[in-house]
Amino acid sequence: MIHGQLDVMENGENYEVESGMYLILRPDAHHYGTKECSIDTTYYWLHFQTSGEWSADKLQIHQKEDVNELQIMTPNYFTIEIPQCGRLSQMERTEELLETLTGLVQSGHQSQALWKQQVLFQELIELLAATGEKSKSSPSSACAEKAASYLRKHFREEFKAQTMGVQINFHPVYIARCMQKEYGCSPVEYLLRYRIEQAKLLLVQTDYTISRIAEEVGFNQAAYFTLCFTKQEKISPRKYRQRFFMD
Repeated sequence: MIHGQLDVMENGENYEVESGMYLILRPDAHHYGTKECSIDTTYYWLHFQTSGEWSADKLQIHQKEDVNELQIMTPNYFTIEIPQCGRLSQMERTEELLETLTGLVQSGHQSQALWKQQVLFQELIELLAATGEKSKSSPSSACAEKAASYLRKHFREEFKAQTMGVQINFHPVYIARCMQKEYGCSPVEYLLRYRIEQAKLLLVQTDYTISRIAEEVGFNQAAYFTLCFTKQEKISPRKYRQRFFMD
């Protein structure tokens, strides 16, 4: 839920889903709205399924990795417990994932688009599962998340450590230390990776030139963008786009 509120009834249980919250509706239960929206309401509605079993007592999702006779590996089984309704601890990141998933829909059923959707959806599921865990927030993780959120919001702009420090109220040296601890990289490295990820989406979703894409994601020079992209992805932006549309 991005803005507003939805009042939903499922099997006699009433849920008031407010901004920043989510609700998982069971596929075997009857649900319906109980009230009209009194204010402007914006939300994302996703349909998904699992390849394995699921149970509703704790809304456990059991996923199974199928193995055929040509693969020399053993099947992996794992369980994710997700509260049916909860408040998201990383709402900004969740909204970014949902926007990206929505953007990929226009790519249809191309294999590369479907794979990207699955990867992003898996990260979304991890965020939902995290709402059921006890808070593990620490000063360093809070600082790192604020810095990461700032970088994702301002990735098109020229990066200045001092400006970021002022905006999120932490010293640049402390920010760098926290991001290294939590993400395994410096703010500059995190920003570069994020810019490349945004560039990959533009390569798939638009017919922009390489130069324009470089500019859109915060690079001043197309040649430097191509160098960074190739170093991270082991393939040039142009070849990445061509490979994507091979289907």
